[in-house]
Amino acid sequence: MSKFSIEVLNRTVYPYFSHKDPDVVLGAKFGEDVALTRVGGVLLASHVDPIVGAVQNIGWLAVHVACNDIATSGAAPRWIQLLVLVPSEDDEALLAEIMQDIARASDETGVEIIGGHTGYSASLSRPLVAVTALGTVQEGDQVLTQGAQPGDHVIITKGIPLEGTAILANDFSQAALCLGLTQADLAAARALMSKVSVIPEAMIFAKFGATSMHDVTRGGLLETLREMTLVSGVGMQIEDDRIPIPKVAVRFASAFQFDPLKMISSGTLAATVPDAKVAAVAEALGDSGILFADIGMIIEGKGVQVVRDGQFLSFDDVEPEADELARMWVEFMPDKIQASDLEED
Repeated sequence: MSKFSIEVLNRTVYPYFSHKDPDVVLGAKFGEDVALTRVGGVLLASHVDPIVGAVQNIGWLAVHVACNDIATSGAAPRWIQLLVLVPSEDDEALLAEIMQDIARASDETGVEIIGGHTGYSASLSRPLVAVTALGTVQEGDQVLTQGAQPGDHVIITKGIPLEGTAILANDFSQAALCLGLTQADLAAARALMSKVSVIPEAMIFAKFGATSMHDVTRGGLLETLREMTLVSGVGMQIEDDRIPIPKVAVRFASAFQFDPLKMISSGTLAATVPDAKVAAVAEALGDSGILFADIGMIIEGKGVQVVRDGQFLSFDDVEPEADELARMWVEFMPDKIQASDLEED
């Protein structure tokens, strides 16, 4: 699944939204992953996210991904609602597995399941899970994507591309083996899925004064950074060699021929932090055992400049429609490279 381009969104989606209610503090806006509404003296942060790019652990992943977006606003996620659709009424075992995974993820994130909808549709070839997550934050304490300021440091956590690599290991295993990866590679890549939550680091960044936060989902780190610069009205310069990439992710990128900067990476959080607060953030992240890297700076201008091998690569425009995982589904699933091909080599 990919997103529509910003041009399509501006023509067909955003013109139909207007907000007359004064308690709508933040409504639908490109690059912002939450809505903020004033309720009972606090701000209610809400977000909905569908997952169709994974099969194994889809329920677990859907909860974590939706809760991540709430956390990036500075709000601790508290409640979720579910939409779970499977291809057939005979998929009762699949439905039960998804719900068990959702329950496990809700325990891990500390959220309560407060309702939702389940069903089946013959038009689906694989399950679809959408989670609406909600949380509260004191007005004035919210953190938005659009808050980056020149002079801020750009910090990311854990490395890239975590989720995409784990999905390939789970759902593209036959293709991975045929492309030369090993069972040990599959195990190491699958382990990256355990890092998918960004709630702990998001709460640290919010506490210590991050000016903006964005989790790294569709389009990967590069698209995340481009969205941050667009909505903040700033530029960004990052050093490619500072970006942590697990060795197993490098091997998967080489085998599947995808760009790690453009692959989905839930579990990675991008934040901008004023220079005066970097030391405190670094200490808190270190004390919590969270890997992080200072990869660049916010500058005047527009777009993202990537410094790679002494060369400056400029990326001025957002491309929400570009997605490496969606390309993998087209090229490799359902496993177009079969185990029999491996046996013949």
